Amino acid sequence: MNLRPRAAVTALVAVALLLTGCSADPLAEQYREGSSKGFIAGDGSWTEIPAAERGDPISWSGADENGDPLSSEDYAGEVVVVNFWYASCAPCRAEAPALQKLNEEFAGTDAHWVGVNVRDQAANATAFNESFGITYPSVMDVDNGSMQLAFSGSIPPNAVPTTLVLDRSGRVAARILGAISEPSILETLVRDAIAEDS
Repeated sequence: MNLRPRAAVTALVAVALLLTGCSADPLAEQYREGSSKGFIAGDGSWTEIPAAERGDPISWSGADENGDPLSSEDYAGEVVVVNFWYASCAPCRAEAPALQKLNEEFAGTDAHWVGVNVRDQAANATAFNESFGITYPSVMDVDNGSMQLAFSGSIPPNAVPTTLVLDRSGRVAARILGAISEPSILETLVRDAIAEDS
C-alpha cells in the first residue's frame, strides 16, 4: 500500500488548519461569543445629541503612531469620528473592520476618522493597523492622557471602545458606548452630522 498520497493529504489538512487558526482573531471571537474576560466595555448603546443641547467645541491635539502632530484644527469645519481603542481590546478588534469600511465609504466627503489609542505604544498600534488594514491615524494617548481628558465629559472611564461623532463645530453630536454592532447606525449618525448646517 502506498502511503505517500495519504501523507500528502494529511500534510495539506494540517497546513489548512494552521492557516485557519492564524487568520482567526481569538480575542474578537471571544467578544462575539459574549465573553467579557479581561475588558470592560459599553453595551453598544448610542445617543444622538440635538444641536441646541451640545456642549462647547472640544479642542484636542496629540501625535499619531508615526509621530506626526494631529489636532482639532486640522479638521476645522468638518465632521470627525473619534474612536477610543487599544490593540488587545476584544470589542475594539471586533469592530475594526467595520470602522475601516466606513472610513473608506466616506473618503472624499467632509467626514474623517481619527483613532485614540489609550494603552499601546506606537509599534503595537502600527501592527494593529497593518493586521486590520486601518488607514486612518490614531493619536497615541497612553503617556499623557490628554485626549481622554479633553473628552472626559463625553466618555465614561473604562468604556473602551467608545466612538464619538463631532459636528462641524467640534462639538459631540453623537456617542456609541461599546463596540459598533450595527455599522448602519454609525453611518446614519455621520450622515446626519454632515447634513447639518455649520
